[in-house]
Parts: sequence; structure tokens; C-alpha cells
Amino acid sequence: MLLRHLVRRLDLITLQLFVAVHEEGTLTRAAEREMIALSAASKRLNDMEQTLGIELFERNAKGMGLTAAGETLLYYAKRILADVEKIGIDVGEHLQGVRGYVRMLANISAIIEFLPEDLQAFMASHGQVRINLEERPSAGVVKGIVDGIADIGICSADTEIKGLHAVPYRQDQLVVVMRPEHSLAGRERIEFSEALDFDHVGLHADSFINLRTHAAARACGKLLRVRIHVPGFDAVCRMVQADFGVGVLPLKAFELIGRPLGLKAAVLEDDWAVRSMLLVIRDTQALSPVSKLLYEHLQGL
Repeated sequence: MLLRHLVRRLDLITLQLFVAVHEEGTLTRAAEREMIALSAASKRLNDMEQTLGIELFERNAKGMGLTAAGETLLYYAKRILADVEKIGIDVGEHLQGVRGYVRMLANISAIIEFLPEDLQAFMASHGQVRINLEERPSAGVVKGIVDGIADIGICSADTEIKGLHAVPYRQDQLVVVMRPEHSLAGRERIEFSEALDFDHVGLHADSFINLRTHAAARACGKLLRVRIHVPGFDAVCRMVQADFGVGVLPLKAFELIGRPLGLKAAVLEDDWAVRSMLLVIRDTQALSPVSKLLYEHLQGL
């Protein structure tokens, strides 16, 4: 009886309004955003709190902030609304003759190095499938899968996977990239410590490469001299080309981006420079048929 009562009272519009109040900070702005009369919005929130028997917001002069119970509801409300959005997309794709829709999250290394060919091979035999691929740092990939934002994720193997089901995907090799006249340019292989005497072009703060190179520098008793941070591998190569310093990239990314720019690379001999990647999902039983097909395809590579 309690479940039936909640289903009747916690409708999607009210849940969406609840999330809007949290994001906007006031009921007035949330009502305007959701195009609901202020009086109607206030009644919806009051009815929801009465249904649950607990206050969801702390109301003060600065606005409305979530209570502990509100934080709990926010987690589930976002998941429910994301699932509803996914239902709409999946059904809409079927109406257009598309047999399935898969949401993926992956780190930039997987997207640049492996997924173009791996997904092309899958699409060759499943041409009516649609894939939404979003780039996130490895920790963000795990969080997105845990939160139900996507079906399949790819992250670095040293990432805390928080209870997700994980299987091996691929490995890559990191290299130091430099201009052709650089003093290290004639070397095929080096240790990372040899690159610490030079300025570096660093990736964004949450990337595996940024975190790992800083840790490796500290282990050598030195600081990593990052002259500039950039968002992606192409930007690293362009900044190295512009003489901002050396950079650390996956070998395949260098082959695709750095070599055509005339840059040189030396393979890193450090153990941490050979990286493994994982496929992560919440549960194989929870995957849609088409998501399971893609998961099995990537797992078998």
C-alpha cells in the first residue's frame, strides 16, 4: 500500500521540480524554470514532504538547501529522471527504425586510441544501433556508471571501481613527446626521471597522466615543472610543437597526432607507464540486449 501511495504522489513533474529547487536555490527560480505557477510549485513540494513524512529542504533567508533526507531523495530522483530520459530516447530510436541505443563513458585515452576502430567493427554488423559516447576522467567514468548515467564505461585499471563489475579491455604505453631538436629526441627509451629537468605540458588536473606524472616526480624527490595545463592530447602536441616543454602521451596518440606535427617520442621504461584499462558496468543482468552485445564485443577484443 505504501508503494502504491508513493507512486501516485511522487510524479515525475514533482521530482523534476524538486531537482530544480536544489539546483536553483529558490522555489521562485525553480518554478520559473519548470514553467509552473509559484503557488502550484509550493503545493507540490509541501504535498511531497507530507507524503514522505519528512522535511526535504531547510528554508532560510538565503534560499533553500537540502536536508539529509533531501540529499537521499536527490540521488534517486536524478536516477529516475535519467532513466525516463533514456526510455524516451530508446523508444524514439525504435520508432525511427533503430534497434537500440547505448550510453558509454570513457577516458580520453580509450576514445583516441581504441574506440574508433573497436566501435566501427561493432557497427559494421549492427548498423542500426546508436551510441552516445561521452569523455570523462576515469574517476568520473566510474561515478557515471554507479549513478546510472551510462551503461558501459572504460577507465584506467588503477581507478577505485566502487563495486562495479570490471573486466580487462586494453593496454597502452606512455611516451615522452618533444621537439626534434630536443636533447632527448635521439633516445628511443628513457626513464621518467630523465624528463624532470625540463618544463612539461600537462593534461587537466583529473587525468590519470597528470596525477601519475606528479606522483612519479615526487617519488624522485622533485616537482613536476608544468608550464601549462591543456585539455587534450592534441593540445599537448601543439604546445610541445610551440616549445612550451615536453609532454607525456600514450604511444598511439602520439602516432596519430604528434608524429604528423614533426615531433619525436621516447618510450617510458617506468612500470607505471604501461597502463591497463577496464570495461566497467553495474551488472550484466541490468544491461539492455543491445548494450550487452556491445559489452561482449568490447570484452572479446
